[in-house]
Amino acid sequence: MEYMKITEELSLSRIIQGFWRLTNWEWNIKTLEEFIQGCVDRGVTTLDTAEIYGFAQCETQLGRVFQKNPALRNQIQLVSKTGIFNKDGFKYYDTSYERIKASCKESLQRLCCDHLDLYLIHREDPCFSPQEAGKAMLELKKEGLVREIGVSNFDPFKFQALNEFTEEQLCTNQIEWNPCCFEHFDSGMMDMLTQKGIHPMIWSSLAGGKIFTSQDEPYVNVRKKLEEVGNRHGVEGEVIAYAWIMYHPVKAMPIVGSSKLSRLDNAIKALDVKLERWEWYEIYTASGEKRLR
Repeated sequence: MEYMKITEELSLSRIIQGFWRLTNWEWNIKTLEEFIQGCVDRGVTTLDTAEIYGFAQCETQLGRVFQKNPALRNQIQLVSKTGIFNKDGFKYYDTSYERIKASCKESLQRLCCDHLDLYLIHREDPCFSPQEAGKAMLELKKEGLVREIGVSNFDPFKFQALNEFTEEQLCTNQIEWNPCCFEHFDSGMMDMLTQKGIHPMIWSSLAGGKIFTSQDEPYVNVRKKLEEVGNRHGVEGEVIAYAWIMYHPVKAMPIVGSSKLSRLDNAIKALDVKLERWEWYEIYTASGEKRLR
């Protein structure tokens, strides 16, 4: 496994295991513990969650494992997020100073641990105050409740604003990116992260599985191209999808959201795939979303 040094104090595994859908898997504590141990055994030591996942039940389930097996918590880097909330089925955002501070402590209580390795603001908030949020995030670091701080789904403007009020300490942006989704290329976010040497975490690397299941034309075209490139390299198209993300000089860290360790193995295989430059552009243009000028 490759490990990415995102700050002087923290490195993350290049492949990250995500738990967005954990509550849908209907696992008991023993099964979840065995799954986490399987990740660690493969060198995938970074686990990603958020307070909104399963309406806090995801953190609660992970916490039960760490309470049962404290040694396992010491073998991983734990990532969580704040900022998305639900009121009687209505989603809203809250990145106020008070909410960020309270959310972190509530997450730690659910996770049965004394600190998070990385804490992210989950979404851009139209009522976002970089001064308030920055103050809260820096205080959490100073109090030892989080080791490092970052954001998720931010555009370059909000990223820069918050970075100014966190003394340039934002160390990642967790963003959506796959061969059918180029939002953060279009916004300039990828260019900014590359320029600053900040490595993003990537969610929906396979478009929630649609790249391999949807019959919509962009996904079908990408699927065919991934399989074609995979045949050249002797691997599955899924492996190529992860290799394509990790080829980019921003040195992104894809998140695998599957409940199957075999799917995690496919992402790990991608570390050994050496794409040609022209192959990367074949995939870049396959969906029809991007054209070279």
